[in-house]
Order: sequence, then structure tokens, then C-alpha cells
Amino acid sequence: MWRELEGRISGIGYVADTGCVLHELEEEEEKVEVLRGHSEKLAIAFGLMRVGGRATIRVCKNLRMCGDCHGAAKLVSKVAEREIVVRDNKRFHHFKDGLCSCGDYW
Repeated sequence: MWRELEGRISGIGYVADTGCVLHELEEEEEKVEVLRGHSEKLAIAFGLMRVGGRATIRVCKNLRMCGDCHGAAKLVSKVAEREIVVRDNKRFHHFKDGLCSCGDYW
């Protein structure tokens, strides 16, 4: 499901920010694959599959959201036409129509 979403958001400008990968990997594709496994991306994809209608998707995590996931969540909120709320260890991020309540300052 995430790869499908990734394809849709790539069409409106998403490019994986491999600078967020902390592992020492040689290939860019390996870094992109690591980013695909981030918990909030998987949780958002699962929420979109399981929560019907236009209900808000809510995700809680105990670590800070990385820049790549933040950018991806903004675009997913736009293409899926859903509000997405992610609580990380610093703040609540309310994603709606491709924007975040934090103003991209977190």
C-alpha cells in the first residue's frame, strides 16, 4: 500500500529525502527502501486501508518524525483528501490539504 501512495505523491513532487537515513548505505535505492519502512508511513497506509469514508487518520509515535516522513505525510493528505494527525515526541502535526499545522517548523 505504501508503494502505491508513494507513486501517487511522486506525481505531485515527492522525492525521498535520503539525507534522513542514518545508516551507512552505499546505494540510494537502499536508503529509499529504509525510508519506506518508517513506522508512520506504514501506519498512515494501514489507516487509509482500514478507516473508511473521510475519517481522520491518527498516528502516535514515541520518536520524532523525520523530514522525509513529514513531507510525505503532507502530500498524502493532499492526494488522499484526508486529514492526518501524527503525534511525535515533540508535538502534534495536523496534515490537511498538503499543509502541516507546525508550518514546517518542528
